[in-house]
Amino acid sequence: MGQVIATIKVMPEDLEVNLKELRKKVSNLLKGKVEVGKIEEEEIAFGLKSINFIVIADEKKGSLDPLAEKISKLVGVKSAEVTNVTRAMG
Repeated sequence: MGQVIATIKVMPEDLEVNLKELRKKVSNLLKGKVEVGKIEEEEIAFGLKSINFIVIADEKKGSLDPLAEKISKLVGVKSAEVTNVTRAMG
């Protein structure tokens, strides 16, 4: 068993959500559970952006879906889903 690299896509509730604050909330929730490698904003439509957290996790810990569920319960989050998972090589 090794590590996986995954993307957790976080959609804000609406355009009024402060993305900087949302990034902080999600980053704090992820601390100690996974290593955050990169955070990217992705233009969706009409000014709405998602925040994509590229994380590194221990494969032994299992699925990241429960973590995405916790993120989706944060204030200001419409949804959170694991959109990509690959095994880390090396």
